Amino acid sequence: MVSGCAKRGGCPSDYGAVVIAVICFFVLLSRSVLPCLVHKPPRSNSSSFWIPVIQVFSSFNLLFSIVMSVNLLQFKSQHWRRYCYLWAVWVEGPLGFGLLMSCRITQAFQLYFIFVKKRLPPVKSYVFLPLVLLPWIFGAAIIHARKPLSNDCHLGLQWTFPVAGLHALYVLALVAFTRAIRHVEFRFDELRDLWKGILVSGASVVIWVTAFVLNEILTQISWLQVASRFVLLVTGGVLVVVFFSISSNQPLLSQISLKKKKDNFEFQRMSLALGIPDSGLLFRKEEFRPVDPNDPLDKLLLNKRFRQSLMEFADSCYAGETLHFYEEVYEHGKIPEGDSIRRIYMARHIMEKFIVAGAEMEVNLSHKTRQEILTTQDLTHPDLFKNALNEVMQLIKMNLVRDYWSSIYFIKFKEEEGCDKEGWSFSPPRMSSVQGSDDPFYQEHMSRSPTSRCTSPG
Repeated sequence: MVSGCAKRGGCPSDYGAVVIAVICFFVLLSRSVLPCLVHKPPRSNSSSFWIPVIQVFSSFNLLFSIVMSVNLLQFKSQHWRRYCYLWAVWVEGPLGFGLLMSCRITQAFQLYFIFVKKRLPPVKSYVFLPLVLLPWIFGAAIIHARKPLSNDCHLGLQWTFPVAGLHALYVLALVAFTRAIRHVEFRFDELRDLWKGILVSGASVVIWVTAFVLNEILTQISWLQVASRFVLLVTGGVLVVVFFSISSNQPLLSQISLKKKKDNFEFQRMSLALGIPDSGLLFRKEEFRPVDPNDPLDKLLLNKRFRQSLMEFADSCYAGETLHFYEEVYEHGKIPEGDSIRRIYMARHIMEKFIVAGAEMEVNLSHKTRQEILTTQDLTHPDLFKNALNEVMQLIKMNLVRDYWSSIYFIKFKEEEGCDKEGWSFSPPRMSSVQGSDDPFYQEHMSRSPTSRCTSPG
């Protein structure tokens, strides 16, 4: 019985392996989709969105190609065997394991340039990833041209070890990039996650390649064929789940968990996550400072209460991105110049959220100013956003402030100003999640008593 199903497929262990693989893929799918459904982060066109999508796609290809290429299922029709090169060469290689590892290498490449070179990568992710994948594509093309596969989709000894070496080459490439950034003191455990990814992928590749070699070479031993393909599929399923679960926390390009498990404290803004002192809007009572409309705008904006009121007015006019940009740059300026890591995190966050074309809250800047920021050779430069901030301040002066003085928001501000000269009670901001881009300025209305316009302090 074993010898028969070893060649035709359909052994009990084969179906068990398929069930495990299906469960692994649905676990992977839930881990990738559920956070988006729960937190509902804004959709981004950056690599923070499409790299995880590609990882899910390549994981499915890897598992499905193993099922189709190693006779795990018994098919009445042999029509599928005509596509042996499609499953065993192209889908399992360049579109499966190769694509999965290329995504992680791309993430490490970004970390290297941003935190070591202190500038944006010279090559876009959507260009770099196909370049990394080229060895797999060339290898698959050569195998397809030479036609070394048997009728059972086995490579044979001559081709098995080069293919196994190609698997190991990608793990070594990931190790090389990770070693280059090992001295960086990351804030969100990026380096630890990369090492975990290397450990998991390396161990999986060793087990996987061993089973792969045994399956390809010792084709006459029935029980070994059954056991090796079971290990192939189960190891592949475990690999894709664990590999995806270990987030390679890119600098705000991937899902950054802003929740400290030890403190059980949820960070509501990037500045808070980075530990920037006195971050946020009116989280506590502060000394009252009167507002004079005749004061310069830059002085008025230093008042948190005024800044919040103006920001609410700007949001009501669908022009709030300018005030949000000012707030983020203001927080960025609080980071000491010697703290390069936090400055890079915050700078990258601002660029992804406000500067790049198609950003969530893209601000209206001149082409020259925008390119100066995007092509900077030093993400830690203290004047990185100086010109952009000057342009934004002009927009605020011309478009927002004039209308604000005659708006209901300023009237409300003055009323509350007269109610309490020492401290007000404000509700803290809420947000769904912090990812490649966030909306940290969602504010609840100031708490009000049903019988009074003012809220008593305390």
